[in-house]
Amino acid sequence: MSDDPEELKARAARAFERSVAHESGEMYGPIHPDQLATMERALLSLPRLTREIFLAHRLDGYNYAHVAEVTGLSQHQVERRMATAMRRLDRYLRGDERTAWQRWRQQHLPRWRR
Repeated sequence: MSDDPEELKARAARAFERSVAHESGEMYGPIHPDQLATMERALLSLPRLTREIFLAHRLDGYNYAHVAEVTGLSQHQVERRMATAMRRLDRYLRGDERTAWQRWRQQHLPRWRR
């Protein structure tokens, strides 16, 4: 797996198509370019190993045991990285592209300007 932008863009499109596909295999509709760009930004925001684990499982169809064997992580670590990826991608798709630190800071630090 590489960091080639074109390959990543194609994989992001396929992952997005699979994510929005109905169980019957029918699509809900064509993918809007803005949605694809958001998914691409979201995938690129993930740490490389987390991104590769997400793509290997969701796009390539590998199970957690196989991904764990290939990466050298435990199956539990792979599951945790998948959960992290899903949370972050969900936030991005809902329009919240802030990092965990930015969300914490906004919630906990007092506002100096009112």
